[in-house]
Order: sequence, then C-alpha cells, then structure tokens
Amino acid sequence: MLVMGSMIGSGIFIVSAEIGRETDSPALLIGAWAIAGFMTIVAALSYGELAAMMPRAGGQYVYLREALGPLWGFLYGWTLFLVIQTGTIAAVGVAFGKFLGVFFPSISSTHWILHLWKVPPIPIGPMVLGNMDVGINTQNLMAILLVIFLSIVNIFGVKTGAAIQNVFTAAKVSALLGLVVAGVAIGRNPYALRANFGGTDFWRNAIHGAQHAVQVGVGGPIVLVSTVTILAVAQVGSLFSADAWNNVTFTAGEVKNPSRNLPLSLALGTGVVIALYIACNFIYLTVLPLNGDPHGATILARGIKYASEERVGTAVMTQMLGSTGGYLMAAAIMISGFGCANGLILSGARVYYAMAKDGLFFRKVAKLHPGYKTPAVSLMVQMAWTCVLCISGSYGQLLDYIIFAVLVFYILTILGLFVLRRTHPDVERPYRAVGYPILPIIYIVMALFIDVVLLRYKPQYTWPGLIVVLLGIPVYYAWSRSTKSAPAQG
Repeated sequence: MLVMGSMIGSGIFIVSAEIGRETDSPALLIGAWAIAGFMTIVAALSYGELAAMMPRAGGQYVYLREALGPLWGFLYGWTLFLVIQTGTIAAVGVAFGKFLGVFFPSISSTHWILHLWKVPPIPIGPMVLGNMDVGINTQNLMAILLVIFLSIVNIFGVKTGAAIQNVFTAAKVSALLGLVVAGVAIGRNPYALRANFGGTDFWRNAIHGAQHAVQVGVGGPIVLVSTVTILAVAQVGSLFSADAWNNVTFTAGEVKNPSRNLPLSLALGTGVVIALYIACNFIYLTVLPLNGDPHGATILARGIKYASEERVGTAVMTQMLGSTGGYLMAAAIMISGFGCANGLILSGARVYYAMAKDGLFFRKVAKLHPGYKTPAVSLMVQMAWTCVLCISGSYGQLLDYIIFAVLVFYILTILGLFVLRRTHPDVERPYRAVGYPILPIIYIVMALFIDVVLLRYKPQYTWPGLIVVLLGIPVYYAWSRSTKSAPAQG
C-alpha cells in the first residue's frame, strides 16, 4: 500500500497530454509509459536486494552510504530534503487544493489571501527561472493545512500513518480500476477508435526513420530528433508519475520481517501500478482521439493532447459520464493526492532521521517521540520546509528541475548493488535481484541515455537539478567538520 500510495498521485491523470504532444503517436504514448514501467520494475527488483540486506530506516540514503561512501548518501538526503520529497509533497498538496476548487470555486490560485511578491522571469541561457507569485492563496492554503494535518497524524506512529495509507490507497487504486472498467464497458468512442487505431494510425510517427520536433530549452530552437530520443524526452512525465516507489525502503526500521516484506512490496506495488497506468492510457485512447484542436469547443474536439488544463483523466470521465463523471474524477484525484501526500510524509522523515543519527543533519532531528517512537522532530522540520515551498510558487519548477538528479541517484544506487556484491560477498542476502547482472546493467544504460538526452534537449530541467546536487558537496564537508569538532556527548 505504501509503494502504490506513494506512486499514484496526479501525474497519471495529467502528463499523458504532454507526452502526446511530444510523441504525436498513440503507439509512442503507450511506449513512453511501457519504458517507464520497465525501468521502474527493474529498479525495484534491484532495490529489493539492498532492502533485504540493510533493513534500516533511511533506505536509499543507507544504501548509497554503505556502497559508495557517506558523501553520496548525504548528497541524496540533501537533494531529497531540499526538493525531491518536500517539493513532491508540496505539489501533491496544491493539486489537492486545485481539485477541491472544482467543488468550491472560491479555492483558487488567483484568490489571494496574502500576496507577497511577483518574482520576474530570469533568463539564464535556455532556462527561465523565477516568473512566480509568492504568497498565500486559498489553493495553497489547503495544501498547507493538508501537510500540517498529515504530519501531525504521522507522529502517532507508523501504524496510524499506515492505516490512513491503506484506506486511501485502496480508494485510489479502486478509482483507477473504475476508470479502466468504465472505459471498457461504456467508454469506447467510434471516432476515437478510428483516429487512434484505424489502419496504420496507431503506429503513426513510430515507424523507422520518423523525425520528431523538440524545442531546446525555453524559447530555444526547434530541432528534429529520432524516435528513440523522443521517447527519452517523454520520460520526464512518465518516470515522474511512476516515481516514489522507493519510499517504502525509508521506513525499513519499522517494518515487520523487512527481509521478506520489502522486496515483496517493491515488486508487487510497482507491478500493479504500472499495469494500471498502461491500462489507463489505453482507455484514454479508446475514449478520446490523441490529436485535437487546442481551440476546440468540445472535449472530443480537443482530444488528449489539448485536454483542458491537461486534465486528461477528467476529460475522459466527462466524455463518458457527463459532468457527473468530471466531479467523480476530481474527487478521485483528491483521494489520490491525500494518500500520496501521506505516504511521502511518512517515509521522507525517516531519511532525515537517519542522516541526523550520522551527524549529517540537525542533531535534534535524530530524536524520537518519547511515547510513539516516531521521528517527530524530523516530521516537523519536513513539514516546515514543505509549507515554505507551498507558498513560494516554485515547487512545480523544482520538481521539473530535479528529474535529472533523481535518475542520477537511481543509477548510483544500482551501481552500489554491483559494488556491494564485490566488497561484501559473504553478507546474508535473503533476496537476490532478479536478472542480475543483465537487468541492472540495462537499467543503468537506459537511465544514462535519458539523462544525456535531457541535458541536451531539456536544459531547463537538468542543469538546475545538477547544481542543487553539487552545492551539497561543500555543505557536506562543512557539516562533517563541525560534527568532528563538536565535543563528545556523555
């Protein structure tokens, strides 16, 4: 439930519009999700071995620390705290507020309670930073209240947080299943079927030698790239939507029989979610045409690529069931966001707790609640920074910027699997990675290719993420020196 709950957020309901615009092909839309699914499951199977070897709180931070050294563990934790985890929680929280506004129109990003500053656009080469409003509006206020509520609830023990996780994950998995079942039963649209599957339309722009237009950076030149390259570019959306599966490893110190349950949860959780994601995209293609008119007057005319505000899931349900379907989908996405935020909050705090125990984060963060034995201080620190991101307006940009870095750390962690096989061959391994060494090598090659492509064609996403990681190096050495010079505690 934690794996599935952390993975399923709002991405599956939104990013297919962007992927559709990039690939301009029904086959490549499915292909982008299939590649993300393959990579996610291979990575999860590899992480299963590390989780079974080292079932301690901190997960990926611990694996990197033990395999490659404390610097790499710190850089991961540093990036996780600044952007990956807290930024994701903030974005999911604001998505919750966004869809709550469907029912209560006064909840809106334009309904300001306290407008502090309009940050101007800051062009840096092909990137544009800034260009955001800072302050509290009714939409991000809902996000802040959600973050505070769930952070406090998770102080009362992992069982309390897990109970919420189970209920909401079951609800949103049911919602995705409901979308698939409804699509199969009543959603098939003859126009969409002809447009997406008729003749050779499904394979449009996917044949050998096809060229795809990509804009380099923000406002940069348009260049033509191969099908393989465009699938790598499209992974920005699909891999992000399938991310956070590794969060279950952060809670390893509080899981019963972790050597068995962690690998099992990783394999089952990622497998179920990826199957649902691919099924949902097939349903999208049976209900709406991929191509459409951005100025179309109806949902069918706009298609998947130009769905209103990129809400593909809502558009599909509205096309099938009318306005009632739109409201049902909005409610489902709110349920999804609530459960996703809870899973991210529950698991992320365990990483900063592990870092603090190693002397690489504020010492008080290593303290457990005296009664509930949960990392209460870590939960509160995470909550405070997440609330700052909620009002900064920068969370969406930060999430885009960090995709490159997320892949870097996945590559490094799977490399750590090879290192530990060589340096600790005799350590007990209750579970061994399926397909080792072939599947992990394939993952590393694919992830490296995607990162190189993103560096070249999506510099606005990649270079800022790389800078955030590199800034952690001097911070690590400063923190290490201060820890070594601190007097021993008696």
